[in-house]
Amino acid sequence: MRQRDDMLMRVEKPGRYIGNEINMVVKDPRSVEIRFAFAFPDVYEVGMSHMGLWLLYFMMNKREDTYCERVFAPWFDMERIMRKEGVPLWTLETGDDAARFDFLGFTLQYEMSYSNVVNMLDLAGLPVLARERAAGPVVIAGGPCAYNPEPLADIVDMFYIGDGEANLHDVLDLYREHKRAGGGKREFLEKAAGIEGVYVPSFYDVHNNADGTIREFAPNNTNAPAKVRKALVRDLEAMEYPDVQLVPLIDTVHNRVMLELFRGCTRGCRFCQAGFVTRPVRENSPAKLLAQAKTLIGGTGHEEVSLLSLSTSDYSGFAELTDGLVQDCTPANVNLSLPSLRVDAFPLELMRKAQAVRKSSLTFAPEAGSQRMRDAINKGLTEDDILTGIRTAFGGGWQRLKLYFMIGLPGETDEDVLEIARLCEKIVTMYYDTNKKVRPLTMVVSVSGFVPKPCTPFQWEAANSRTEIARKQELLKGAIRKRQISLSYHDSALSAVEGVISRGGRNVGAAIIRAWQLGARFDGWSDHFKHDIWRQAFEETGVDIHAGERTRGLGEILPWDHVDIGVEKAYLLRERELAAQAVLTPNCRQGCSACGAQTFGGGICHA
Repeated sequence: MRQRDDMLMRVEKPGRYIGNEINMVVKDPRSVEIRFAFAFPDVYEVGMSHMGLWLLYFMMNKREDTYCERVFAPWFDMERIMRKEGVPLWTLETGDDAARFDFLGFTLQYEMSYSNVVNMLDLAGLPVLARERAAGPVVIAGGPCAYNPEPLADIVDMFYIGDGEANLHDVLDLYREHKRAGGGKREFLEKAAGIEGVYVPSFYDVHNNADGTIREFAPNNTNAPAKVRKALVRDLEAMEYPDVQLVPLIDTVHNRVMLELFRGCTRGCRFCQAGFVTRPVRENSPAKLLAQAKTLIGGTGHEEVSLLSLSTSDYSGFAELTDGLVQDCTPANVNLSLPSLRVDAFPLELMRKAQAVRKSSLTFAPEAGSQRMRDAINKGLTEDDILTGIRTAFGGGWQRLKLYFMIGLPGETDEDVLEIARLCEKIVTMYYDTNKKVRPLTMVVSVSGFVPKPCTPFQWEAANSRTEIARKQELLKGAIRKRQISLSYHDSALSAVEGVISRGGRNVGAAIIRAWQLGARFDGWSDHFKHDIWRQAFEETGVDIHAGERTRGLGEILPWDHVDIGVEKAYLLRERELAAQAVLTPNCRQGCSACGAQTFGGGICHA
């Protein structure tokens, strides 16, 4: 312990590694049967802003037989010291070595964090490959990226796919009884494979064709189902949320109370993986959320409440909830944050009340500049919707605006790209035409390269090449002339690597490990991403660096086809056809489009 205290004096932010935050759970490790190290493969400030960590941390710690502790990816300065002095990865709660736990559980929020997963395993003193870890903790992974588990299939012992609150207790109960009986790791995995949402990669064989596509994907263990069905919380209202929240002792990305309005989405944007894998929609009631807000504000001292969902203004109890929150929060000098608002549903009077304490910038995501492309991706926004919503915001006194767009969408032309510039400049003109004597407009336009994701109607589509994305970025940059517009765009090389990993198979795992060996760390941070490292790793392991640019065959077996998300493949194919025709599919609340989610789990769709 004295050695670690000395180490903390030599790093930039020692608060990342000490724990002892307000509301941290303290248990005697000797009094529990299961020790679970919740591993977030990014820096502390990012991980502590993640609602999923908070929910599962307190859910597991409510069990008397389990102690869930946290561990984050150490920053570069700390890693150098740890490796030099031979200090293994430790948890914040007890400072015990991560390798001593029963479970080491990773949340996979972004494909470009995978090199950190490998690095944390190595820092813990554990073999990187699952087949070399006959003993030691069960390495389990979940989160949105687990819907294509194959890139990490040789690294992770078992995946948990879906809502953690649904069946994770079953996994822990099974492990407790198995441990009491003195059972081994493989035997536990065999039993766990029968739990809904659990996928054990070693229990499946993958055979490829000569061109590298999958010929056959088949279980090699009688306990392994041919199709792994995601775990699902069927009634969100009945789910118990923690009545406390961790309060970091240093600044994090978001220091705020978080309220989950609902899971799922009714919009059906064809590029959005989250919108499809989290179906069907399940809501919390306004009364439940208002009670949570009062409790959490009182127990944290946070000065902001954030409403979390994929589309906040689609919440059926939106007016009742926000009226109650404004009434409770404003006298207490607590700001109300409303992310994920649609520009066509901008509630001016509510926003005026909600941000009476502190007025922040507004963020909207038109996603595409032309009407044809917005219809192709099923965004459901007309240009008039966009301009009317933003004009309303300007009339309410907002003069800081951020807009998100994508380039490289399927079927996109140069004219579609130029329409982004035309729309943005039209917004600037509109601002000054209606606001003659106000402060100058500040407008940030953020443009990312489209990356096709699994489990979406665009999962078969080719991504634009790195060169093509860079060309379109320059085309857009040259078309924006108004000085009020600040243009930023994502690194096209980073998007290209993300594209290879996100739709990759088991062969990609070797490239991830090689990239880590060459020095890859924190690849999701653009200033630490090193394209040369990844290019070398792909070359040395035989992975095509241009794999993201290949259109997948409609009859091809995809690496994630063994995962059942509830949305039928036939529906995704139908949506792909409608995208090519630029035809909209209505919001689910306007009529069921029969995606399959409405019967998944026994008729629970609340759209």
